[in-house]
Amino acid sequence: MDEREVLTWGGFGEACRGLAQQVRESGFEPTVIIAVARGGLLPAGALAYALDVDLADAINVERYADPSEPVADPVLLAPLLDSESIAGRQLLVVDDVTDSGRTLGLVTKLLRGFGADVRSAVLYSKPNTIFTADFVWKQTQDWVVFPWGADNG
Repeated sequence: MDEREVLTWGGFGEACRGLAQQVRESGFEPTVIIAVARGGLLPAGALAYALDVDLADAINVERYADPSEPVADPVLLAPLLDSESIAGRQLLVVDDVTDSGRTLGLVTKLLRGFGADVRSAVLYSKPNTIFTADFVWKQTQDWVVFPWGADNG
C-alpha cells in the first residue's frame, strides 16, 4: 500500500486559510465559488467564508467508480450549472486533490467555455497531474486521508 498523508480537521483549517491567503495575494477576486462535488464541497465552503464570497455552487463529476480504480475519463453528472449566470463572472473552482488532473481540467475548460474567468484551488496536488491548479496548499505523492473520510477505511 502506498504511503498515506492524514489531514486532520485542524490541518484542514490551516490548508483553507493558506489557500485563501494565496487567492487574496494573487489579486484574483472570485464572485462565485464552484465546488467539484463531492471532494471539493467542504474546502469550497471554507474558502467561500474565508474570502467573503456569498455565491457558491457545485458541479458534479464522477471520477472513481471505486476508490482504487479510476474511471477512464471524468464524467459530468446532472444537474449542471446555469451556464447563462456564469458568463463574465470570476469563478474559483475548488477540489480536494488533483490526482491525474483530468477532472479539474475538464471543469475549468467547461466553465471557461461559458465565458467565465476561471481559477482553480486544491488542497493537494500530485506530481504527475496533467493540470496544474492556480492555488495549491500542498504537493504530495501519498494517498490523502481527509478528515471527512477517515472512518471509511
